[in-house]
Formats: sequence, structure tokens, C-alpha cells
Amino acid sequence: MGVDAGQPVAAEPQAPPRAQVWAWGLWDWGSAAFNAVIITFIFSVYVTSVDAVGGNVSRPGTWYAWSLALAGLFIALLAPVTGQRADAGGHRKRSLGIWTYLVVAIMFALFLVRDDGAGYFWLALALLGAASVFASFAEVSYFAMLRQVSTPATVGRVSGFGWAMGYFGGIVLLVISYFGFIAGEDGSATKGFLGISAEAGLNVRLVAVLAAAWFAIFALPVLLKVPEVPRQAAGRRVGFFASYRVLFKDLAGLWRTDRNAVYFLLASALFRDGLAAIFTLGAVLANTVYGISTADVLIFGIAANVVSAVGALVGGRLDDKIGAKGVIVVSLIGLVVTALVLLMVSGQLMFWIFGLILVLFVGPAQSAARTYLTRIAAVGREGQMFGLYTTTGRAVSFLAPGLFALFSGVFGNDRWGIIGIVLVLGAGLAAMVPVAQAVDKSTAPAGASAGTAGKSGDASGAAG
Repeated sequence: MGVDAGQPVAAEPQAPPRAQVWAWGLWDWGSAAFNAVIITFIFSVYVTSVDAVGGNVSRPGTWYAWSLALAGLFIALLAPVTGQRADAGGHRKRSLGIWTYLVVAIMFALFLVRDDGAGYFWLALALLGAASVFASFAEVSYFAMLRQVSTPATVGRVSGFGWAMGYFGGIVLLVISYFGFIAGEDGSATKGFLGISAEAGLNVRLVAVLAAAWFAIFALPVLLKVPEVPRQAAGRRVGFFASYRVLFKDLAGLWRTDRNAVYFLLASALFRDGLAAIFTLGAVLANTVYGISTADVLIFGIAANVVSAVGALVGGRLDDKIGAKGVIVVSLIGLVVTALVLLMVSGQLMFWIFGLILVLFVGPAQSAARTYLTRIAAVGREGQMFGLYTTTGRAVSFLAPGLFALFSGVFGNDRWGIIGIVLVLGAGLAAMVPVAQAVDKSTAPAGASAGTAGKSGDASGAAG
């Protein structure tokens, strides 16, 4: 088949060096220190437990939830502007470094949180809330760098690789933390095979130090290896408050020229809330409904991270073949069906089987959502788009936990809370169906309209 000599042939984008891809993925590996160890499995339990820091105040879990809600408000208000300013100033990588190491500094400061006074509880809430805000800002810049370490033909597998690195990093650090610092009989003076004293929570506080060092080390490669985004790709930088005027103007333009992007932001906010609920509420269900012991819940969590990582890797390759939307829709269908099965079955074996099947679909959905937005974001506007992605997610983050609590309370059993999670996932699936397949805009200038960007991106986006 011949080529018209009068028509220029678009050159295939040059793939970034593999070292840059690995450097980018190592940030995901390192950030698991905050997400898995500090927020999910170890330090947050230490802070809210009545046998530790939380025993010094009434209703520690409620206060902890309020602190995270306040942090979420700051994130929702500030994330789009911080992303937009990083894009415009050409300092996306610098922003990633600043926010990351602010999180690291706070993680080191968690060593101060002893378990022998009420003041330490409030200190912990302030530190964890601030760290949550900075970690979300860092994710905005990190997600925006996905296009810098991939091509339209590889963005799916690179994103899946990053998610898998995060899961595996969490597994490794959780195993080290648990067996080295946490394991031991209740009331034992020392914990873990290292024999760390448990007095004043020293063993858990040292886990925070380990996690901080872990994140600090593995965040360095992306800052050293991946080039900064060019400033000219995004235009003139404006002042902080003027950034909000730019944001609202761009939102209005996005609604006029690329309404599909708005639909995706809304749909993804719904199903991402359901995905988050699976991990945050899954441990509660495992213990109260299916009879899994507290120790075995952690073992299940490690197994779930392995399965989710495998799912993210496989889903990333499918993403590059069938497109991100297909991966998201199939994953959501799998999640809804498996969750309904879990609603009907009982016993530890059934939870292990269908619980692991359930989390198999989580990684691909998370990864594909990130690649979809990367493909449809105009060059130079990735940070702003991922800021909106974060904000829309925070805006509906009450849905799955709220519906879980509603159904659990009405029926008097945590099992029925699964219906709340299914409803949110189903709503996300329904909202995702009319969303168009992503067309890559990596060849479009930042100021181009969505229609122009879509035309210019057709050739390069075909592989996605």
C-alpha cells in the first residue's frame, strides 16, 4: 500500500528511556510507605486504638474521621490550582519534590506521637491531616508526569506498572514492619524479631521513621532521572488568586469544547469512591462478617495487594490494546458481580476466594482511570486536569462510606453494607457507559480546543 508523497507521515513518538520509567514507578513504590503503613494498616490503627493513643480521648475514630474530612476540604479547594500553577510555571517536578518531602518530614515527626497523653492524639491528627493534603498535591504532579514517561502506545502498561509497584512496595514494607516491629503477644514488653520496646508506642513510632526513610529514598529517582516539563508548553504563569480565575475560565471552556472529559471526571469520581471503599471497609467486613481474625486480616491484605498488582499489570497491557474505557467497564462489571456474590456467601474460605477475585479488578480500574485522563488532557494541562480529578473524587468521597453505614444500620449487620458499595460502583459503571473512548491529545498544543486536539491526536492515539 503506497503513501501519498504529498502527505507528511507522523513520526512515532520516541519512547522515553526505560530508566525514566523505572524512576517514575519507584515513586509509587515509595509512596506506599504513607498510604499502606501510615494511613491504612499500622499508624492510623495505633492513633485510633483505645489500647494506644486513642485511649486518651473519647471517640478517637470519630475525631480521626473529622480530621481527614477537613484535609479533604483543603485538597478539593486547592488541588486544581496547585496543578495548574505547576503546569504554567514549568516546575511540575519541583512541585512533586516539595510536596513529597513535606510528607516525608511529617512522617518523621510522627515519631513524637507517644501513647501516654491526650495531647499526642491531637498532635497526631494535625500531622496526619497535613500529610494527607501534601500527599494528594504530590499525586497531582506525579500523575501528570505519566505522559512524560510513556507514549500513546505504552501509556496503559506504564500506568499499570506504576500501580503494581505501589502494591508491591506496600507488601514489602508491611511485611518488614509487621515481623520486625509489630508481631508479638498482647502486653509483651518487646515486639517483633528485632525486640523493640513497646513502651510509649516506641515500636510503632519507629515504623513511622522507617516508612519516612523508605519514601525519602525511593522518591529520589524520579526527581533525578525524569526531565522537567517545558514551561512554554503551558503558557504564562499568574498569581495564586488569579489562578482561580484561570481555573474557572478553563472549566467553562472544557464544558463547551470537551464535555466528554467532564462526564469522565464525574463517572470516575463515583467508581473511584467505590474502589476506595473496598480497601478501607474490606477489613471491617472480613472481621465482623466472615470471621477473619485481626492477624489474618493483615495476611489477607498482603495477598490482596499481590493480586491487585497482578491485575494492574495485566490491565495495563489490555489498556494499550482495547483502550482505557474498555478496561474500566469490564473491571466495574467484575467488581459488581463479585461483590453481589460476597453478599450471599458466608465463611472464611468464601471470603478468601471471592475477596481475592474482587481485588483482582481493582488495580486495572485504578490504572485505566489514570491513563484515560492522561490521554484526553491537552499538553501542558495535565497537572490541572489531575487536580480536577482529585477534587471531583473528594467531592463524592462520602458516598460509599455513607451508604455502607446506612445499609448496615438499617439491617443491623455489616454484611448489608456491601449493598452501599455495589450501588456506588454500579452508578459509576452506568455513568461510564456513555463516556466516549479516549482519543490521545499528546500532539495538541495546550491552548487548542478539544475538537482540534481530538483531530490532531487521532493518529498517535490509535494504538491506545
